[in-house]
Amino acid sequence: MTATEWLPFTVCAAALIGLGLYGLVTQPLLLRRVIAFNVIGSGIFLLFGALSGSESAGTDSVPQAMIITGIVVALSATALALALVVAHAREGGRDP
Repeated sequence: MTATEWLPFTVCAAALIGLGLYGLVTQPLLLRRVIAFNVIGSGIFLLFGALSGSESAGTDSVPQAMIITGIVVALSATALALALVVAHAREGGRDP
């Protein structure tokens, strides 16, 4: 891939990471922080996918496998975080 091909993807990834960091820092609600953390993860996956492309004819399957594994781990971490937010709300916390 040439620089003109992967540049839009890296710009979008940087925007997602920046937006997620902004949401993580400024939002007081736990549920919105979980969403912001997922936005950061999506930006990182997009950045890694954009930078893993090569100019050769074939594609390397290792970065793709790492991205899929990262998505599965992010999904399970999100489920755990949401369970903790619900448990916090049931214990009398004011959030969600």
